[in-house]
Amino acid sequence: MSLFDLSGKSAIVTGASSGLGAQFAKALARQGANVAIVARRVEKLEAVAKEIEAFGVKCLPIRCDVLNNDDIRSAVSKVKNEFGRIDILVNNAGVARSVSAQTQSDEDWNVVIDTNLNSVYFFAREVGKVMIEQRYGKIINLGSIHSRAGMLNSGLSGYCAAKGGVLMLTRQLAVEWAQYNITVNAIGPSYFRSEMTAKVSEDPRFSQILNVYCPMKRFGDEGELDGALVYFASDASSFTTGQLLNVDGGWTAI
Repeated sequence: MSLFDLSGKSAIVTGASSGLGAQFAKALARQGANVAIVARRVEKLEAVAKEIEAFGVKCLPIRCDVLNNDDIRSAVSKVKNEFGRIDILVNNAGVARSVSAQTQSDEDWNVVIDTNLNSVYFFAREVGKVMIEQRYGKIINLGSIHSRAGMLNSGLSGYCAAKGGVLMLTRQLAVEWAQYNITVNAIGPSYFRSEMTAKVSEDPRFSQILNVYCPMKRFGDEGELDGALVYFASDASSFTTGQLLNVDGGWTAI
C-alpha cells in the first residue's frame, strides 16, 4: 500500500472542473494528496473542491485559463505559496474539434493546438521550475490513443497533431529532467464519457466504430484511469519515465 500512498504530497490538476479532471483530482485525494484544481469555471471548481475535501485533504480551487500564460504563472505561484511545494502535475485540460482538414478554420486549429499541446508545455515549464528546486516531481500528461493513431472520417487532424506532440514532449521532458529526479509520463485513454465526448457517445454510429476498433467494444468507465494515474503519481513509478500508457480496452493492440 505504501507504494501508492500520496499522503503529504501536493498536486495540481488542470481542467478539473468536470469530467476526467475532476475524477483525477478525486483519485489523488483518495490516496492522501492535497490537490489544487484549476479551470475557468469557478462555480464548478468549488463544487468539486467540496467533494475532494470530504477525503480529509486540502483542496485549492483556482480560476485559470490555460491559454493565458500569466494565469498559469499566477496559479503555480498560488499553489506553491499554499502548499509549500508541488509534487505532482496532471496536465489534463483539453478540447476537441471534429472538422475536416480542408475546411478547418485557423481559429479551430489554433484552439486545439494551444489547449492540448501548448498549455501542457507552459504548465510543465512553470511547475518544472519548482520541481527542479525540490529535486523531485511527477508530471502526468494526458495523451490519447490518437497520440499514435488516427481515425478514418473523424476530422481530428488538429487533435491528433496535438496529442502526437504531447507524446514527444513527454519523452523529451523526461530526458531533460531525469537528472532532477522528475519523472514525466503520459496516459493515453481511448474514449471515456465526459463533456468533451458527449456528442460522440450519443451518436449511434460510434457504437459501430467501437465494435470494430475496440476489442472490449465499449467506452471506458469512470475510475478505469485511476490506476494508471496513481501509479505515475506515486513512488511506484520511480524508475518509469518518458512512457505513454494506453488505457483503451485493447484499441491500440489491433
